[in-house]
Amino acid sequence: MSEPEDPIYVIGHRNPDTDAICSAIGYADYLRQTGVSNAIPACCGAVNPRTAWVLRQAGLDEPRLLGDLRPRAASLCQQKDLVVAHPEETFLEVYQKMRTHGYRSIPVVDHEGRIMGMPTLLDILELLLPVGEMRAGARTVKTSVQNIVDILEGRYANRGTTLHEERDHSLLVGASSVETVGHRMRQFSPDRLIVITGDRPPVQELAVAARAHCLIITGGFEPDLELLGKAREAGVSIICCAQDTASTTQLIRCSRQVAGILDADFLAFTEDTLVSEIVKSVRESSQVLFPVVGKTSGKLIGALSKSDLIDPKRPKLILVDHNEFSQAVPGADESTILSVVDHHRLSGDLVSRDPIRFINEPVGSTSTIVGTFYRQQQLEPPPAVATCLCAGIISDTLHLTSPTKTVVDEEILHWLAEIAQLDLRSFSNEFFATGSLLKNYPSRDAIESDRKEFTEGPWRLSISQIEELGLDEFWKREDELLAMLEDVRKRHGLHFSCLMVTDINKNNSVMLTTASRPIDDVIEYPRIGRQLYKLDGVVSRKKQLFPYLSRILSKVSPETDSD
Repeated sequence: MSEPEDPIYVIGHRNPDTDAICSAIGYADYLRQTGVSNAIPACCGAVNPRTAWVLRQAGLDEPRLLGDLRPRAASLCQQKDLVVAHPEETFLEVYQKMRTHGYRSIPVVDHEGRIMGMPTLLDILELLLPVGEMRAGARTVKTSVQNIVDILEGRYANRGTTLHEERDHSLLVGASSVETVGHRMRQFSPDRLIVITGDRPPVQELAVAARAHCLIITGGFEPDLELLGKAREAGVSIICCAQDTASTTQLIRCSRQVAGILDADFLAFTEDTLVSEIVKSVRESSQVLFPVVGKTSGKLIGALSKSDLIDPKRPKLILVDHNEFSQAVPGADESTILSVVDHHRLSGDLVSRDPIRFINEPVGSTSTIVGTFYRQQQLEPPPAVATCLCAGIISDTLHLTSPTKTVVDEEILHWLAEIAQLDLRSFSNEFFATGSLLKNYPSRDAIESDRKEFTEGPWRLSISQIEELGLDEFWKREDELLAMLEDVRKRHGLHFSCLMVTDINKNNSVMLTTASRPIDDVIEYPRIGRQLYKLDGVVSRKKQLFPYLSRILSKVSPETDSD
């Protein structure tokens, strides 16, 4: 069974207007009809009231909301079948896991899933012969009697005390003469002494008599009943195993718990850490695997290697109704842009890795361009999609009254209206009468609902536009809107910000402005209030207001002379 294809998101600009939403819906449907089955409409920002009304009329769901596409740790980390170790596991258990799965490093977690360390293969090899134990300390092994039984796959002939307590044990192999073995036993503390011997009853007797912590009988041999009775009285554990003495000694070293070499000094990242930040952090690190943990839980959810960061998987995007990264969904510049369909000016900051299809037509609406695609292929959108495309054209051309409208807009609008079976006049009136932003929304939301940012020379500016049936609500909130407009300017680090409120009935607008420096002397529109201007006949941000602002702002610097 083949893997499902990654989605291709068809998405408009931030703070989407009706045309941005509807053209995305329309173009995604067109692509699916022409063989691109994984095309999905999306949006970057909340759907405004008028667009929501359109979607209800069409019987369509809102597009998928994409707030930020910048790749983060959670999207790249290895989450499936990630093998972990626990601190009480032995060297042999952990080493076998690393060998089996080809790991050079392994996450060690507690029983709640919280990361404790990231030992490498070299780190765990220190369990066999820790640094500093090359000579006198080479016989010391920190382990427990129970770990030894497990690692040897042995059995208890007699159970002593403190079977599960990890402590530093001294290993003594009883291979010399009985006298020599007895002499050596006396050099060690009995409660830390482990004696290893084969079928040598005299050495076994010495170990029990010395009250050694543990006696290990190798080679499959068994203690006699008399020795077992003495071991019970002395509290000496006796383990029997099948291995020979040399193998037993080596395996006991493998019974050390991995907890003994855990180091808390390692790099870990939360699931929402940006990949761009991770790349900077790991550049000089010798660590080979980087754990990814839950932001609030702290629990391990996956891991990253440096190779995962070389060419991370990128979302696939088709941009509609904009062609600037400053207006695109965050992370668009780190995504794969497949094509652009737009009707705005070219900004110059959109860069793609490969050649792409770039369609930019001088019409009043991106929905118009999408409509022409259907006609060129002798296709028709479903009535619900045609309804959306009609709304996109009506919104951007103010029902063909804006100076941006063209003959093509008019032709496509009427063609789509026939498919959707719409009475255009009635539909348009209801559309514009729906959901006054100034009446129903806080000032910040109203300003942000359709706000576009631009870079023009040294100026960073934004233009918000609100369309109303009359300006009564604006006059009630003028001061409040001006204060919030200044807050928006500062919060987004802009030099200039303005709000254009368009009276759809009269095809006029008013404009509130805030700027980093006084610019009243260069604005030529009639001033009718504090930072408020009257824009007779101006209804288009794209074709009328932005070109004008671009011209006048080129005459001054964004900073004052004193700055």
